[in-house]
Amino acid sequence: MVVDNSIFHVITDLLPSAHASNSFHLAVWHPSLNWPLLAQEIKDPKVLDQMQNAFNNFIKSGQVWALMIGLFFGYLIRGITR
Repeated sequence: MVVDNSIFHVITDLLPSAHASNSFHLAVWHPSLNWPLLAQEIKDPKVLDQMQNAFNNFIKSGQVWALMIGLFFGYLIRGITR
């Protein structure tokens, strides 16, 4: 995506002019015409479906058992070291 340079001219025209005062100098930033904008491409916008698939994978892969065992032993160790 290429940024239209005319928008920067509109923005800088709206800035207060500092050329009337000799004690203050306004530096205006002029980006190049081919300045790319950073963006994210969304391939699958169905967020709830992605969450459901992730949860189903969490259950099917056995990670839920690893979480439960880790919480149990963590609670046990916390109780011993307290």
